[in-house]
Amino acid sequence: MVTDRELLRWSEAFAEAVEVTHKPLGVSDIHRNKVFIGGSRKVSRLNPEVKNRIDRIIKNRLPVLIGDANGADKAVQHYLRSRNYDRVEVFCVEGFCRNNAGNWPLRAVRSTTEKKDYSFYEAKDIIMADEASAGFMIWDGKSLGTLMNIFRLLSRQKQAVLYAVPMKEFSNLKSMADWENLLVRLEDGLRQQIEKRSIGDESSLQTSRQGNLFPINRLPGHTA
Repeated sequence: MVTDRELLRWSEAFAEAVEVTHKPLGVSDIHRNKVFIGGSRKVSRLNPEVKNRIDRIIKNRLPVLIGDANGADKAVQHYLRSRNYDRVEVFCVEGFCRNNAGNWPLRAVRSTTEKKDYSFYEAKDIIMADEASAGFMIWDGKSLGTLMNIFRLLSRQKQAVLYAVPMKEFSNLKSMADWENLLVRLEDGLRQQIEKRSIGDESSLQTSRQGNLFPINRLPGHTA
């Protein structure tokens, strides 16, 4: 039996770990609150500030959802492995995993396209945004994919923390109003691209959610 005090402690731990607004959690939330960690492929190293934020997640034993890409995904995977953290699930597309540094459980995600472009790999990001309770994104200041994951979380009424590597700055994003404030700070070309892509992402949301998961314990692929 989970007591009210235990629920309160878990709620506060989750909020403290990812620095989001504290809100009461139910019993089922203890087992399903997850943090989606992602970032730019050009981010190959984690600075002390980012490691400290991940340490909070580890300290509070929050489940982590992460992709298999090179760059930030791979760097975070290696850091989690160095900390012997076991509450990690790695998401891959179409049965091929590029990186699984800790030999953690894998989730295979079907893509709606065969061509291995942005649309192919975004299938796993959509599912992680669906399943996570909050997100932590490590951004190189240019990556559209990282910004799209922020958009996906906020559009699902979930909060996200964005760390901008060039500025060494954290931003806590809690609503679509925060998203709009972020957009106005972007360069015109980048803002136009992300606005166009976000419209397309929402229009294809229902299609991407239907039948694109299949359970699997181990997948063939690379283990970094």
